[in-house]
Amino acid sequence: MASSSAASTIDGSIDKHGKPANKRLTGGWKSAIFLLVNQGLAALAFFGLAVNMVLYLRRVLQQGNADAANTVSKWTGAVYMFSLVGAFLSDSYWGRYLTCLIFQIIFVLGLVLLSVSSRLFLVKPPGCGDGKLECMPVSTLGQVLFYLSIYLIAIGNGGYQPNLATFGADQFDENDPNERKSKVAFFSYFYVALNLGSLFSNTILVYFEDTGDWDIGFYTAAGSAVAALLLFWARSPVYRRFKPSGNPLTRVAQVIVAASRKWGVAVPRDSSELYEVEGKESAIAGSRKIHHSDKFKFLDKAATITYQDVFADETQDKDPWRLCTVTQVEEVKCVMKMLPIWVCTIIYSVVFTQMASVFVEQGATMSTSFHGFEIPPASMSAFDILSVAFFVFFYQRLLVPVAGRMLGNPRGLTELQRMGVGLIICILAMVAAGVVEVERLKRVVVSGEYSDDRSSSLTILWQIPQYVLIGVSEVFMYVGQLEFFNSQAPDGIKSFGSSLCMASMSLGNFASSILITIVMEVSTKLGGVGWIPENLNKGHLNRWFFLLAGLTAVDFVAYLICAKWYKYIEVDANGGDEDAKEMPVLSV
Repeated sequence: MASSSAASTIDGSIDKHGKPANKRLTGGWKSAIFLLVNQGLAALAFFGLAVNMVLYLRRVLQQGNADAANTVSKWTGAVYMFSLVGAFLSDSYWGRYLTCLIFQIIFVLGLVLLSVSSRLFLVKPPGCGDGKLECMPVSTLGQVLFYLSIYLIAIGNGGYQPNLATFGADQFDENDPNERKSKVAFFSYFYVALNLGSLFSNTILVYFEDTGDWDIGFYTAAGSAVAALLLFWARSPVYRRFKPSGNPLTRVAQVIVAASRKWGVAVPRDSSELYEVEGKESAIAGSRKIHHSDKFKFLDKAATITYQDVFADETQDKDPWRLCTVTQVEEVKCVMKMLPIWVCTIIYSVVFTQMASVFVEQGATMSTSFHGFEIPPASMSAFDILSVAFFVFFYQRLLVPVAGRMLGNPRGLTELQRMGVGLIICILAMVAAGVVEVERLKRVVVSGEYSDDRSSSLTILWQIPQYVLIGVSEVFMYVGQLEFFNSQAPDGIKSFGSSLCMASMSLGNFASSILITIVMEVSTKLGGVGWIPENLNKGHLNRWFFLLAGLTAVDFVAYLICAKWYKYIEVDANGGDEDAKEMPVLSV
């Protein structure tokens, strides 16, 4: 019995049969590596569409520059918004394994529909959309099928991504010192897998698509998604899983209602007098107990024991709409504490989305010839991917040890510090993009008022610094975000924590769309064709980049204030024995 217990995890994870997970047979890198491969294949599939969508919209669906950029922003925003739906279903009812499986199936269906509809209804005549051969106007049926397919992809990828990140972290028992280190490293490798997976799309697939072979790109993406799904399903027996904790919205509502009903009740000065259940487990299924914090003290009223609570009918369960445990209250506090940090990350996503839209449009107006080879503008994002892959390992192997010795933190920079550094580098990226646009406009040759002539001399390779800087900023911002929201989200809403990272991307994309619309309205009324017109040679794209740099700088100041105010969550990693003695339990 003792050896069996020692071989099992102690973080509450279970195997596919619902029994405590065996460390030797489940989880660890034996599971996580396959999830990283799954992520790479899924990223290849997703970016096979996403990275070149702006050009597909312009060349095949014949949208203008601003409209195409807005469509991409809205679609990308929808992808990340569906992450909240997936996180809710995962935390509440389905669990992370089943949620990942279902949404991957939807993802595959969307890609298959896109591939078939593109061949039959959209790319007409075959080979069009290469920048030279114009496509025929798209029929209403073709447009309906196109938007149906890309939003199936948005639902599938959005609901799947945050759960996969958290599911991968679930494969490591953080109560085991060795596995805890692997769990921290997993998020960095997860982001590397995402970027390396998209590298094939951003180089090989984008080349075929840019030259009019859209079928090859889309069918390859669909095949990669199918392979990812089959790999995920095949490794099912070795995954560690956690039971869903029930609807978190109900728990939040109970805390708010209970605190409101006791608005006139005084909260005890000693937090140990607040209500908590006995034993190792909290009242929330599968969640560890959370230590009391001093933030948002008014919510402590929900856990304050009154005369009515003490002398309630023993035969009935305690009314959760009147009395909540400390852990349930702290779960709500955790979300409220994370929200200001989350809001400050939205502007970063506004900048990040430029890489898939405006950066590509800027590159399309530059000289793309390099020793006789035509560089697809969207493939420049390969420099972003390579910089991410290189800098993750550089950070893990060099910067973490050096920063650890200097700051006394074995993990190097804290998650909040990393995110702050990411914002600073993001500002530099926008300044670099603005400088490149200034130089491009100096060398532009225009033969007609609305021509689409490229710069006669400025090579697209000038874009390398802005892509590299974005990549370096991602290592600090997005990897830091994944670690921060996963570690700071209570056990009952882990998937929600990971989805916050994607939700910030969502709002960032929607905000980008709104900003572009406002900028075009205002700049057009002030005279000219606006900052981002059909012909960028007539516009002022440099002002757009400098505006984003200024907004990010203002956001950085707000972030510093929020980060200084934030206090990290403290959970009872030992199962709650010690705290259970200190926290009172109702009795008569």
